[in-house]
Amino acid sequence: MIEKCIADWHDYIIHKKPGGLEDLIADDCVFLSPVVFTPQHGKDITLAYLRAAGGTLGGQAKDDDGKPADNAGKFKYTKEVLAGNHAVLEFETEMNGKYVNGVDIITCDDEGKITEFRVMIRPLQAVQAVHAAMGAMLEKMKQAG
Repeated sequence: MIEKCIADWHDYIIHKKPGGLEDLIADDCVFLSPVVFTPQHGKDITLAYLRAAGGTLGGQAKDDDGKPADNAGKFKYTKEVLAGNHAVLEFETEMNGKYVNGVDIITCDDEGKITEFRVMIRPLQAVQAVHAAMGAMLEKMKQAG
């Protein structure tokens, strides 16, 4: 089932079809952030973190002038390992001129819904850059309602 789950994940990343992310995440999903100490439980919080990540790591965000972010189009998956109901997807991007390398560790249930999404990032400067950008993006999303 992980093969279909990851194919759907890549399809969402590439095409951003409406409702695509919601369809992928289980109601009881757990999100583990590289910068938040405690696991985040539930579909809504997982969706918020993944959308914020897409707007920062993925370079889809726009600055205050409406221009694409500096890292637009730089996010890419470089390796993929699938086994059972688990996947490890290595990625690279750039944020504020800093190289970001990380992995998404994804677990799905037998229906292909993501039940756990864990993100790990390196090096330290990348963790700091991601922490700042994600915090700003989550605040912006909260204010937008």
